[in-house]
Amino acid sequence: MNILVTGAAGYIGSHATARLLREGHTVVGLDNLFRGHRASMDICRRIAPDRLHFVVGDICDVALLTRLMHDHHIEGVMHFAALAYVGESVTQPLRYFRNNTAATIGLLEAIDAAGVGRLVFSSSCSTYGELRSDQIPVAETCPQSTMSPYGRSKLQCEDIIEDFAQGQRCSRKPFAWRALRYFNVAGCDQAGELGEDHTPETHLIPVVLQAALGQRESISIFGTDYPTPDGTCIRDYVHVGDLAAAHATVMKAIAPADSTETPKARPAYNLGNGKGYSVRQIIDAAKRVTGRPIKVVEAPRRAGDPPLVFADSSKIRRELGWSAKVTDLDEIIGSAWRWMLTNPHGYPKP
Repeated sequence: MNILVTGAAGYIGSHATARLLREGHTVVGLDNLFRGHRASMDICRRIAPDRLHFVVGDICDVALLTRLMHDHHIEGVMHFAALAYVGESVTQPLRYFRNNTAATIGLLEAIDAAGVGRLVFSSSCSTYGELRSDQIPVAETCPQSTMSPYGRSKLQCEDIIEDFAQGQRCSRKPFAWRALRYFNVAGCDQAGELGEDHTPETHLIPVVLQAALGQRESISIFGTDYPTPDGTCIRDYVHVGDLAAAHATVMKAIAPADSTETPKARPAYNLGNGKGYSVRQIIDAAKRVTGRPIKVVEAPRRAGDPPLVFADSSKIRRELGWSAKVTDLDEIIGSAWRWMLTNPHGYPKP
């Protein structure tokens, strides 16, 4: 297929782009490079120079989106472009609603104008909000009651896409979509070329590895008295390569349908390992993988951090046969460590 990938130069977008190219698809990658990296697109281009067209542009530019879809005969869209810091969304909510929610409306306008029939939307477990212990592992049927502007912006996008899909059905325009809600994404390309490079870096595994590299003095554990085996929070970590494979699998599986029938449930899949690792387990694994000491500082709990969260990914396994392949914690962390050793300061800057 000819696929438009928004946010293609970001962490997940670049891994998905590489996966699509390796599977033989033609990709038009769009990124404004605000938090993406041109170097990641240069790496992807080496996979298939004639099947990657990278465009520096903004997701809010509806005219550009429409033109790209028309000119490149786009058949499906993978929508990753978004701001994704929960804390930042609290202090700058309008920025998140404009860049995430409003931009998605523009994307749908372009999809409608170009007659594109497939959309895979990068959503988030943040749409679920605060969870009770009896709701874990988290299934797609769990009520969505998000607690942050970031989570609300993603949930609003799901609502809007669902209404758009119903409008397409009423107009008998073929259209199919899926929301992929993932938990903690981790690791790097197993080939060691694509990596994780955020500014600022807030994800636990790269932060711990920065401490192993000596770029941070220590790593803080926020809360050691949770009702978990070692007292620290437990989270689900899914390898970015598995995540990219899930997006490619879903894109191939969904079929635009000319139907007036409304689905009984929102078309969404949770993506995770299906089990959790504690903060202490992450740090201990990083020590094993790197062979380096990591200074740990114990700090008070952060407000809103639940003790235990991990995904129920049985729906996508049952319907499409996808499941996480890289589930060993040392392997996940090892893939990130190999990339960081080669790229201690992240991607080369232009």
